[in-house]
Amino acid sequence: MAFIFDMDGTIVDNMAFHTDSWLAFFERHGKTYDADAFFRETAGAQGREILRERLGPEITDDEIAVLAHEKDELYREMYGPHRSAIQGFEAFVTAARAQGVKLAVATSAPPANIVFTLDELDLRRHFDTVVGAADVARGKPHPDVFLKAAEKLGVDPRDCIVFEDAPMGVEAARRAGMKAVVITTTLPAEAFREFDNIVRIVEHYEDLRVGDLNVGELLGTRDSKLDRH
Repeated sequence: MAFIFDMDGTIVDNMAFHTDSWLAFFERHGKTYDADAFFRETAGAQGREILRERLGPEITDDEIAVLAHEKDELYREMYGPHRSAIQGFEAFVTAARAQGVKLAVATSAPPANIVFTLDELDLRRHFDTVVGAADVARGKPHPDVFLKAAEKLGVDPRDCIVFEDAPMGVEAARRAGMKAVVITTTLPAEAFREFDNIVRIVEHYEDLRVGDLNVGELLGTRDSKLDRH
C-alpha cells in the first residue's frame, strides 16, 4: 500500500500564492486573468505547459525556461515568509510510515520549488521517493507523475491512494487507476462531486486516520463525506 502526495496545496497550503504570483507575472507581460478561473484551468499543470498555452506556440523552449525561472522566483519571494506544512501533516505521514505504508511525493513543481518546500521544511525525510516536473513530460490531468511514483515505489497503482487539492489532480489519479483523498485547502468539496474515485474529503490531516484508508476495503466505494462537507 502507498500514499502519494501532491505537494502544492496538499502538503503546504500555498496555491493562493501560486495563483497570485502567476497573475503578477502575466501582468508584467501585458496579460490579465481572473484568479478563480486561472486556478481552475491550470492547477496541476506544469509551468512550461501554462506558459506555452498562454503565450502561444511560437515561444521557444529557451524563452520558456527563462520565463518559468522568473515566475518561480516571484512565487518563492511571495510565499517564503508563510511557508509551513498543513495542519497535522507530519503526524499523519509519521503514523503511515509506522504502519508500513510507502510514501511518495508526485508534483508538477520544478526541482527548485521542490527543494524550497520539502528540503527547507525538512519534509523530504518522510518520503521513499519524490517525482516532479523534471521526471515526466506531461503535467496533470495526465497520470504520468502518479504512475512514475508508483513505479518507483514498486507498488501497483491500484494499491495507491493519491492526496490532492485540485480537480485536475484527482482526474490524473483517476486515469492512473488510483483512489484519492481531497484536502480542501483551495476549493470546497462541491468542486469534486463529479469524481467517483474520491474516498475522503477533509480540511486537514487531523481529520484523517491511516486505518481508515485501507485500499482493499475502499475499492469500489465512494465516501459519504462527499455529502457532509
